[in-house]
Amino acid sequence: MHGIALKYFVEVAQAGSLSAASRQLHVAVSAISRQIAALEAEVGAPLFERAARGMVLSEAGQLLLAHARRTLMESAAVLHQIAGLQEAPRDEIRLAASEGAARGFLAEAMAVFRKRHLNTRFSMHVATPGEATRLTAEGEVDLAVSFSVAPGRGVTVVHSWRTPVYAVMAAGHPLAARESVTLPEIMAYPLALTDGSSTARHLLDRVCALDGLTLEAALFSNYYPALHVFVRHSDAILFAGYMSVASRLESDDLVARPIVSAELQSRNMQIQIMEGRLLPPHISEFIEHVKTVVDDIEAGRD
Repeated sequence: MHGIALKYFVEVAQAGSLSAASRQLHVAVSAISRQIAALEAEVGAPLFERAARGMVLSEAGQLLLAHARRTLMESAAVLHQIAGLQEAPRDEIRLAASEGAARGFLAEAMAVFRKRHLNTRFSMHVATPGEATRLTAEGEVDLAVSFSVAPGRGVTVVHSWRTPVYAVMAAGHPLAARESVTLPEIMAYPLALTDGSSTARHLLDRVCALDGLTLEAALFSNYYPALHVFVRHSDAILFAGYMSVASRLESDDLVARPIVSAELQSRNMQIQIMEGRLLPPHISEFIEHVKTVVDDIEAGRD
């Protein structure tokens, strides 16, 4: 299949119409239409269904889209490697991350990696778990480092860790000396809660609904640093994964305690890549670097 045809096909699939793709590509509609027609003739099936609001992928088109995205990304990676033979390569790594991973350990992991690979450039997009998976499946990023409670479509999980939700509190809190705590014990104290976009809050809401418990926040915010300061200077408790807070527990004079709840143990942190994609060496190496960082954090928790 011709690379230009695949490029035009992917753009039409993303834009939803020939005219929108034409504007994005700065190519005449007729030229795009010819390439799509040639591609349909080659695969022997229509790739789009014409609808009132634009062009919608057919079943065959949905199958081809994943292949086309992988092909274009792998072609770009090979050309990048060839260019690197002539001059110092500039390796780019695009990743999507859950907020907890982004503020917990990823930035430091990128900084350490770059000390060994000075020509590496990073682009990180903080996203909800569902959005991180979608961006990876669609080739908008190279990998996702994301907390997850459900399988994702169009991605392969290359590494996964169980990441329970912990109760985080000031080191001098009455519950800080406990090895673990229960939700009823936590509910006796003020709560510092984030919004429902986090997997920790999603699981917490589910557990409370099942157990007939009511969440009432002394502080509600979508800005985690504010929650940490509030908890540090009060008897309030917040909910977070250990990997999200491990690097700041000692400096912020906080502790994290496991919560006795099977449901709150059901969360994973995953490194995801596009399903079927052949990764360039620098991305594979960075993934293994992140795995080592997370394994070290997990060893410290145990």
